[in-house]
Amino acid sequence: MSRHLIVHAHPRPTESTVTAGLLARLSAQPDTAVRSLYDLYPDFDIDVAAEQQALQAAEVVVFLSPVYWYTVPGLLKHWFDTVLTHGWAYGHGGTALQGKHAWWVASAGAAASDYSASGQHGRPLNEFTPVVEHVARYCGMHWHAPFVVHAGHHATPAELDAHHTALLARWHAITHPTGARA
Repeated sequence: MSRHLIVHAHPRPTESTVTAGLLARLSAQPDTAVRSLYDLYPDFDIDVAAEQQALQAAEVVVFLSPVYWYTVPGLLKHWFDTVLTHGWAYGHGGTALQGKHAWWVASAGAAASDYSASGQHGRPLNEFTPVVEHVARYCGMHWHAPFVVHAGHHATPAELDAHHTALLARWHAITHPTGARA
């Protein structure tokens, strides 16, 4: 089993460029497994035991998705509801995820300026992320601030490369907290 787990949830992965690029960079890292939910569960019938087994083995869990209506896509929300069960992930005896690291890596179609008091969405994006953060924290996980690529579909190749470089720098900071690089 891998020490790092990417829970990938993109409803239209073949149309994705930004999230696909983020997935390509992260999945190429050593000791990393990917659970692509929309490929595995197009009918939303989640194999809870398989998902829990993958989570149990991981030290770092990355939720990789586009921002969908200010949170995660429906299948990832369903995954939270189905996989993170009472007595396993939280509640009496629910210690399976305690001490693990959680990180949301996301693509947002809108520009960062659109997520501001004067922007289209009326609030900064970090005011929408607490739902995902608290799912992780409620399960006893260490939360890392989200990594978000804004308006990536308008980005130049050089800008996307800069995002990928920043992504991997954050990845290494989370997976190698002493500063050692693999």
